[in-house]
Amino acid sequence: MQENICTPKTIINSPLPDMGLEIYHNNEIKKVNLADYKGKWLVLFFYPADFTFVCPTELVEVANNYATLQELNVEVLSVSTDTAFVHKAWHDNSPSIAQVHYPMAADPTGKLCRALGTYIEEEGLSYRATVIVDPEGQIKTYEIHDNNIGRSAEELLRKIQAAQFVNTHGGQVCPASWKPGKETLTPGIELIGKI
Repeated sequence: MQENICTPKTIINSPLPDMGLEIYHNNEIKKVNLADYKGKWLVLFFYPADFTFVCPTELVEVANNYATLQELNVEVLSVSTDTAFVHKAWHDNSPSIAQVHYPMAADPTGKLCRALGTYIEEEGLSYRATVIVDPEGQIKTYEIHDNNIGRSAEELLRKIQAAQFVNTHGGQVCPASWKPGKETLTPGIELIGKI
């Protein structure tokens, strides 16, 4: 059994490992490399398994925000340890998952899940985890939690907007619950006006 060596200290601002994955997207199964997404913001949206209960609610909520994410130069890859063929079967048989138009990545060996510390060895599944990667391929946010707790696409969008803001506004930081148009902070200086 491979020991998980991911910690916030080793993962934040580290490069996303480049590896090949099969994806199901636009009615076809194809191979991609994570490096193919450099130049875009990338969200890796890990979930335990297809044909489950909480997962479709999350995937559909992200699908409902996918056009907005694309406008922000963001690509989404949902990731589970199912095969791409299982993703296709789920997409073909679930009216909810039929709404998903972003790539669904397959990690049946758990290689990516292990690399990013989301893999549950005794179950062969991933925890719910969200990883935001900047266009240079650096990991900027990392969230992981119990599989019984669904995530919020609205909060994901807010985190991406904050990450993009600080990426392009050197020296400024975003306070709690920051949204575009709200005040930001510059360490050592008072709040600066609405941006």
